[in-house]
Amino acid sequence: MANDFVMLLAWLGELLISSWLLSEGAEHLSERWGGRFVGRTLLSIATTLPEIGIVVAAAKDGSYDTAIGSALGSNLFMMTLGLAVMLIIATTRLSKSPQKFVDVKEFKLDKILLVVTAVIGAIAFVNGYDVTDAVLFSGLFGVYLYLAYREMKKEKEQERLETQLHQNVMQKTSRKHFARSMVLFAVGTAGIFFGAEPFVHSLEGLSTDLGISVVVLAIIVSPIAGEMPEKISMILLARKGSKGASIAVANVLGSKIVNNTLLLAVAIFAAMTYKGFGAVISNTSLLENQMILVTVITIIALIPMFRNKLDLRAGILLLGLYAVGIGFQFFMSGH
Repeated sequence: MANDFVMLLAWLGELLISSWLLSEGAEHLSERWGGRFVGRTLLSIATTLPEIGIVVAAAKDGSYDTAIGSALGSNLFMMTLGLAVMLIIATTRLSKSPQKFVDVKEFKLDKILLVVTAVIGAIAFVNGYDVTDAVLFSGLFGVYLYLAYREMKKEKEQERLETQLHQNVMQKTSRKHFARSMVLFAVGTAGIFFGAEPFVHSLEGLSTDLGISVVVLAIIVSPIAGEMPEKISMILLARKGSKGASIAVANVLGSKIVNNTLLLAVAIFAAMTYKGFGAVISNTSLLENQMILVTVITIIALIPMFRNKLDLRAGILLLGLYAVGIGFQFFMSGH
């Protein structure tokens, strides 16, 4: 068991370093191309790459419990603990410019689509995931990109001055800086996919040694590595004041929609690639309960957002919600 634990920590460390490199590269690339659209697309996809690496590695070995558990754990982690930490920083002296609340009324599209995709994902899992679901999730992801792009175009028309200022910033961005960002992004991506498979093997080995379901460990441990780029970005953005905190919220919502669409589609396509076109990610009682739990917690976490204001109290409530969610993991697995 000691060997499995050491190996798990080693590969977790490798994923954390790769995630940090990816975060650095993605943040600078988003500064160059700018806008909320980039945050929803490039940055959200970039911060989801660690989970994609873990999911592909798990699906390759037929470890579908680990693959789906990692996706579920990511949503639970960031919609509760992630947002809670961001709000605590943004509304206290930990921020360079503390604010009473974070205004989230401009994220109506993201909030609605997150609820819709979470519910659809849970319902579709009743009979297991197959190629039909992969196409469905890919289509939902395409719809999200289209709607985000359309909203971005509308914002550009309404905020020409802001766009002009952004273009001026783009012109000042040096080619050397851009090249460095691309290198960091590429190295981080390569490191993630290199470390994902041995990380999954170590996770499964530790699960067997401890007698704890790999689903539970995947939900708790995988997000530590998988969500590190997003976590780093959120902390840095939250300290910059209201605008930074707003962008952090957009990134969380966007990446969770990516998890409910693109990430699940990748898991199914990966299973089909390694196990054949007719591969099915079967439903199990434990995974079904986890799916229901995470879907319910996601919706509960979104309730304060529909009031369009997130404050310190909401952050504390989300922190408690994460503790409840983790507690249920062990209760449902019989530990």
